[in-house]
Amino acid sequence: MNTAKWVSIWGNAMSIAEHRPEGYAKDITLRYPVYIPFSGEALRFTFDNYCGKEPIVISKATVAVFFSSSDVTILPKDFVVSDPVYLNVAAGDAVCISIYFSKFTSMQSAVLITGPLSKGFFSFGNQTAEPLLPINETKSTNWFYFLSNIELFTSSENHSVICYGDSITAQSWPDYLTLRTRENTVNHTAIVRRAASGTRILRQYECITYDSYGLKGKNRFSHEAPVSGADTIIIQQGINDIIHPVGSNINPFRPMSDLPTAAELIDGLKWYIEESRKLHYKVYLGTLLPIRGWRTFEPFREEIRHNVNTWIRSSSEIDGFIDFDYILRDDDEIPGFKKEYDSGDHLHPSSKGYRDMALAVPKALIY
Repeated sequence: MNTAKWVSIWGNAMSIAEHRPEGYAKDITLRYPVYIPFSGEALRFTFDNYCGKEPIVISKATVAVFFSSSDVTILPKDFVVSDPVYLNVAAGDAVCISIYFSKFTSMQSAVLITGPLSKGFFSFGNQTAEPLLPINETKSTNWFYFLSNIELFTSSENHSVICYGDSITAQSWPDYLTLRTRENTVNHTAIVRRAASGTRILRQYECITYDSYGLKGKNRFSHEAPVSGADTIIIQQGINDIIHPVGSNINPFRPMSDLPTAAELIDGLKWYIEESRKLHYKVYLGTLLPIRGWRTFEPFREEIRHNVNTWIRSSSEIDGFIDFDYILRDDDEIPGFKKEYDSGDHLHPSSKGYRDMALAVPKALIY
């Protein structure tokens, strides 16, 4: 390659795993298959303990069995980036990253993601050198622990697009967007997901009941948004700020004082925009999806959602918006999802809805 650079080709937010009594693991291997969007000659991996409260020790890590490292300690709130792994890969390849923990490890820094390209595995014992995991000792998982970023040393014409948000983005539309990039005759775009379920722009929970709902924007964004090779960010967040507060008489952790005004929520989005500009990103905002029928729905929440969407559609501070709401909603006076786009909970889209969200992303962003 005459000119080359590091480009992130895969990524996740680091959030907080749900607290469980069995929240420690020992003598366990995690394995994550990852799709390669374009060719390159070296890989780097970020292992991240940003949301952990104890040091973790990675006893061994391998990539497609060709590379290994051992005994890497990562302190709470810290991360490590591997040395380059010189491995020629081509568009359409897949590599498997295997991580082994021999000691008791607090499995807290993690994120839950779903989609056709988002599945990992865990297996008992040190399986890092095994081409196939033992079927009787292995189980699939959608929890991605510690692995937050993969970079590829690749041609300078390649780039990343970041999808940032909450559970709607932690679910499958970024995977469908990645599948859409595969349709390019020659692909130059990687999709990097930075999303964590339950997260809000303005608030976060400080209790173990809900701390798996993750960090607020100002505690997330500076950690997640810097992505090597990225030039564009798509932000779709804000609905949890609107639907979570119910009153401390109903839930002591969800006071109505947490409910923002539309202006406060817009200010939070403006802060995202300002921080994105510091990274020289183009910024696209996704409109907030319908919530009619969700268990905390009330007209006053719909009014906040409507006002935020009105601002998104008219804002001169962004490079563009993607009208996910318009695509998925019905035409009732108070809109809900079209039937075929509702997963059933009236908050998250169906698989068809996520596919059509991916189709709504402007072609210019991924070609």
